This record gives sequence, C-alpha cells and structure tokens, in this order.
Amino acid sequence: LGQTQRDADRKEWIQLFNGKNRDGWIPKIAGYPLGENFADTFRVEGGVLKVSYDKYPAFDNKFGHLFYRQKFSYYILAAEYRFVGEQAAGAPSWALRNNGLMIHSQAPETMGRNQDFPISNEVQLLGGAATGERSTANVCTPGTEIFQNGTMVRGHCTNSTAPTFRGDQWVRVEVEVRGSEHISHIVDGKKVLEYDMPQIGGGAVSN
Repeated sequence: LGQTQRDADRKEWIQLFNGKNRDGWIPKIAGYPLGENFADTFRVEGGVLKVSYDKYPAFDNKFGHLFYRQKFSYYILAAEYRFVGEQAAGAPSWALRNNGLMIHSQAPETMGRNQDFPISNEVQLLGGAATGERSTANVCTPGTEIFQNGTMVRGHCTNSTAPTFRGDQWVRVEVEVRGSEHISHIVDGKKVLEYDMPQIGGGAVSN
C-alpha cells in the first residue's frame, strides 16, 4: 500500500472529553441562554463527565444538552455511560435513566431560548427499571426523519436489538455516522440498529 492509503486506514481516536473540565463543550438548557450551566447541571468530578440534578428544586422541563465546539460528518463516536441515584423530582416517567447522544444536530446558537431538544437524531442511552425490558441505543428523531430499507420510518423512536442494562453498570455505545448516507448503533461491540438518510422534518421539538 502507498503511504496515503496507510494513513487513511489508521483509526486514531480523538478524545473529545479531557477528563478534567468542560473545555470545548457548551451547555444549552431550556429556559436559559446558551452557555449558562444552570444549577451546575454539567460537571466534571473524578475524571467523569456528569449530568446531575441535585441542585434542582424540581426538574420543570429543563432539558439540557452539551454541545462540542467542532462539527463532524463522517466519524465514530464512542461513549461509556452509567446511571446512579434517583430521578429528579417532577421529571416525566419516560425520562427515567434516559440520556442520549445527539447526532446530525442543529447548532446550539440556532436553538430558541426555551427549545427543549435540538433538531437531531438521538442515540438513546437508557438504563432499565427494576422490571421490564428497555433496550438502549434506540434512535429517536426530534425534528427529523430517517429511512430503513428505503422507507421513511413512522414514529418518533425505533428500538434497537440491544439488551436491557439495569443498575449502575457501565455500558459502551458507539455510533458510526457516514454523513447523511448511513448510521449504525453499536453496543459493547455488537451492531444493534441501522438506518439511512437522516433529514429535517417531523415533530417532537417544542419552542
């Protein structure tokens, strides 16, 4: 192989989170201006990036997102997550142990002050309740549409084939994004969901 081909084949990971602080990351919480980290929602403790609601009197639909400063189109994004503690008071039942990676997202500076979710494809990061099945790495489509096998997917969320993860165990999720052509969700090294042609459209975004 030529040098160019060898260089292209190298899989060199870029560490988006430095393990020390939120440098390079911008919070946007519903009801607050871009950059305001209400109630210390997003914080770094012990080398871990945490989302915490311990300083909230009540959740009050203050959905928040943390945006990375750089844009990517063709990439693999990897995250290891877990859930600990109790749900914030007043949060909706569907939001129990519910986080996500928002890919193909609108830029945060274009969001309305009170907008709840960015227009995006969400790779759900979910934890199971005490009983019942609840797969992780599903896809939800706030303000977007996706296709599978050439057909537009009807419905806001589509389940993956991933198992249910209960308790406070760590789970590794990867999402392979090939621009606007094809997206794959991977859990602990196993592909659990695929879809194509993400585009703006549909509902499920307020304000």
